[in-house]
Amino acid sequence: MLRVTPMNTEPPTSASRRDFLKTAAAAIAAPCFVPATVLGAAGQPPPSGRIRLGLIGCGGMGRANLNNCAEHPDVVVTGACDPWKSRRDAVVAQFKASCRPYADYREMLQQPDLDAVIIASPPHWHALQAIAACEAGKDIYLQKPMTLHLGESLAVRNAVRRHNIISQIGTQIHAGDNYRRVVEFIRSGNLGRIGTVRTFNVMNQTPDGVGHASDLRAPEGLDWDLWCGPAARCDYNPILATDAYYHSSWMAYSGGWTPGMAPHIIDLPVWALKLGYPTMISSAGGRYILEDDGDAYDHHEVLWQYPNLTMTWMSSLTNSYDFLMKSQPPERRLGIYFQGSNGTLYANYGMFRVLSEGDRMKDKEAPPASIPSSPGHEREWLDCIKSRQQPSCSVFYHVHVDVPIVLSLLSLKLGRAIRFDPKTEQVIDDKEAARLAVPEYRRPWKFPKNYLKA
Repeated sequence: MLRVTPMNTEPPTSASRRDFLKTAAAAIAAPCFVPATVLGAAGQPPPSGRIRLGLIGCGGMGRANLNNCAEHPDVVVTGACDPWKSRRDAVVAQFKASCRPYADYREMLQQPDLDAVIIASPPHWHALQAIAACEAGKDIYLQKPMTLHLGESLAVRNAVRRHNIISQIGTQIHAGDNYRRVVEFIRSGNLGRIGTVRTFNVMNQTPDGVGHASDLRAPEGLDWDLWCGPAARCDYNPILATDAYYHSSWMAYSGGWTPGMAPHIIDLPVWALKLGYPTMISSAGGRYILEDDGDAYDHHEVLWQYPNLTMTWMSSLTNSYDFLMKSQPPERRLGIYFQGSNGTLYANYGMFRVLSEGDRMKDKEAPPASIPSSPGHEREWLDCIKSRQQPSCSVFYHVHVDVPIVLSLLSLKLGRAIRFDPKTEQVIDDKEAARLAVPEYRRPWKFPKNYLKA
């Protein structure tokens, strides 16, 4: 067996958002305001001064992204937006010399002292807020999942193009060196022709899932109707409102764990193999075991058909087995298997290993490093705001990650396979699926259909 372990020799014991949040640096930016005429209009590089940055969605992940930006001297935080007063006030207190609070993102986006925004609200808000930011001329760092519906995916991409916006999707694992080494290895051809890629994210939440809430009274200072926004309104639940981990147990607000984690994981094969769109998408699953307040599936299996290979996805919330054939305690695990004619490569966030088919790889060496290290996912976005060059995970790249995921949700909802035309970017031979691919928002919110066409 050829072992290639550029980082950790064993898979990380956990790849949770909490681990990321623990390592995110918290920094307070000193005040410095630069007139809009100095920074330049939308679509123009700011030639001097600081990038004036706002945050929409002041939970843990958004604040981690904000802190990673604010630690740089060319950034000043000028706005914090959240329908929950205590959350937005916490950000304002951190950056009190420069930051103002907003309950409604539309008000914040109209402020002249704002150049760019981090959007880290619950996923059901992503499309509307991203498009509104584009229309206001603000560059966007949009947390994954990019969207929850095909129509939203195309609309966000088209809005970014139409308004000349710099965009970065928050798949921060893309910035790690380990993924770069895997991409180099796959593209070297050492594995031979690759016919199958298998991806997964598993954990064990049994027996209680995310639990049951007893107090269903919305806390003072939270505009729950605004929190629900364009999605169907439900009664307040403190578990749902906690953070992204818990959002993932409610279908209407997250799409479940597949859009929660697959953007990080299928990103690697999409990148390494330069995958476009799949032509056939089928998925199955449901809520089989967990009995908690949530309603999203606890198992989801997906098959994506591409012109020359298939890619699969497995999500389980009731078993954390990762195919390594060893006894392990229950915890969250994830990975990608590239299966080629010469061997198999297994990777996760921090390591990869290669297993040869017999002696077919005995003379094959790992290729030299050729993809430069990232300056950091947020730093790359900040640099691109100045250069006006799209970063590595712009919507133009990430739409090829997002569309397969949202179509898997549509297939699950319909209970049948979906055919997709990569050239027209449309569901074909299924009028119901094509109709449901464009969401209907709760009144008074309206889906911006004018962005469906490129």
